[in-house]
Parts: sequence; structure tokens; C-alpha cells
Amino acid sequence: MIQIIFNDISAAELSQLPTQTQFHLLEALNIQPADVDDAILGKRYGVLERGGKRLYRCRAGDHRIYFGIVDGHVRIHRILHKNSLQDFLYRSNLPGGGEDEALSKSKNFWHLIDEGARTLRVA
Repeated sequence: MIQIIFNDISAAELSQLPTQTQFHLLEALNIQPADVDDAILGKRYGVLERGGKRLYRCRAGDHRIYFGIVDGHVRIHRILHKNSLQDFLYRSNLPGGGEDEALSKSKNFWHLIDEGARTLRVA
């Protein structure tokens, strides 16, 4: 069984959304134990890499879920509205062939991810 782990920031981002949207986001992830493989996840989701760190981006309606796989479990780093990312890319004037590539090269994006990781409390 796969466990989905939220850090404090991603849990707060999810809780601010309407219940129906929360269900839609979690349904969009739909990761089964057999799916926890870089090749399978790389085909289903966007992939962002930096310094050996790999994140996946799941598009679900108007939101984006940024997550990684740690010890066979899904760790949710951030849940962001799509317009916030578009605004971020526009303001940052990021070059590149696509959103994933641009985000992978952005220090500001990785700061968002690291900020969430610092709030993670695993029991």
C-alpha cells in the first residue's frame, strides 16, 4: 500500500480548497504500488530534476501537484494553482523548451519545494 505524505505547507494548501476539488486532486494522482517506478511515473507526469533530486508534476484541473517518491511512498511537496505557476514563469522570464525544463532551472521554484520539505514531520 502506498502512503501519501503531506508536509505542513502542502496540507495547508490542500485544506484551503473546496472538498470536491480536494477529492479531484487526490483522484488525479491515482498511483498504485506497481506505478512507483521512474519510467512509469515519467510517462504519466511531468518530470523536474535538479542536483539529483527528481520531482513529478501532476496536472489536475486548475491545480498542479508537485511530489516525489521517497521509500516507496508519495511525498507531496506543493499544491499550486496553475495561474500562480504561469505568473511565476512570466515574472521570472524563464527561457527553455517547456514548463518542466524552465522550472527545473529555477532557483525560486526549488526554494518553494525546499520550504515545504523543511515543514515535514514524519511520525
